[in-house]
Amino acid sequence: MSPTARRPRTDRIQAFFEELASKGHEPLLHRATGTVRLDLRTDDAVEHWALSFVKGDISVSRRNARADASVGMERKLFEGMVKGTVNLNAALLRGVIDVHGDLGLVFALDRLLPGPPRSRASFLERQQELVP
Repeated sequence: MSPTARRPRTDRIQAFFEELASKGHEPLLHRATGTVRLDLRTDDAVEHWALSFVKGDISVSRRNARADASVGMERKLFEGMVKGTVNLNAALLRGVIDVHGDLGLVFALDRLLPGPPRSRASFLERQQELVP
């Protein structure tokens, strides 16, 4: 069975990146500049996603290019992050993801991920409440 046949009909990861790309700018990342590459592993393949930040402007691509930071993990683990059931920082501390390069950019990525499903709001929503 091919990796695409095992994926759910609604690909949460692709939807997450499409939403980021359509947003275009995130004021909370106004200090972030650089590129983060995610290498998402399945049994027989590696899927690449690249996020570029330029003072809050976000662009998304499928490039497997050099980046200021790279994060490697199982695809299923990142799907949990996109759902809000897995915390990127906790996964980093547990050693279940591979991180190389600029940790500041990895923490910027974490700001884009939703909070737990039962939480009142995602990190971004909570931060927007603090802005007058």
